[in-house]
Amino acid sequence: MALKDMDEKSALGKKAMANFKKGYNCAQSVLLTMFEHWNGKDDLIPKVATGFGGGIGRCGSLCGALTGGVMAIGIRHGTNEPSVEKRLKTYGIAHDFYAWFEKQHGGVMCRELIGYDLSVPGEMEKARKSGVLDEKCTVFIRNAVEKLFELNEQSK
Repeated sequence: MALKDMDEKSALGKKAMANFKKGYNCAQSVLLTMFEHWNGKDDLIPKVATGFGGGIGRCGSLCGALTGGVMAIGIRHGTNEPSVEKRLKTYGIAHDFYAWFEKQHGGVMCRELIGYDLSVPGEMEKARKSGVLDEKCTVFIRNAVEKLFELNEQSK
């Protein structure tokens, strides 16, 4: 990867972490960063990703950085046509992203990645106080955005 690309990838990762620190959730931070990088601004982004934070509505399910990334893949590589053939490339990129995320972070479930079950009352406050959101979630977000940048460059 060229130095210019490495700098751009790193800048995107930092922007995604800054979006999270501003108050966007993990899914919003990833989707917003990638969408703006590829397309500019749109009022629908990050709105569409709002419900995916905390492992989908704080259920502790799939990590929001992962789901935000899959949404970004769909925006970049998806199709508006009801054709399986046209979806296969997107499926492949999403599969590679999921497999990479799982291997990189040791899992995909929010509750397992952060050690808190956000569906339980009081756990979000405990997670915030522990610093795990700043410690771990920012890493998941940064890594997801940087990997999305790489995957997009590879799929050209």
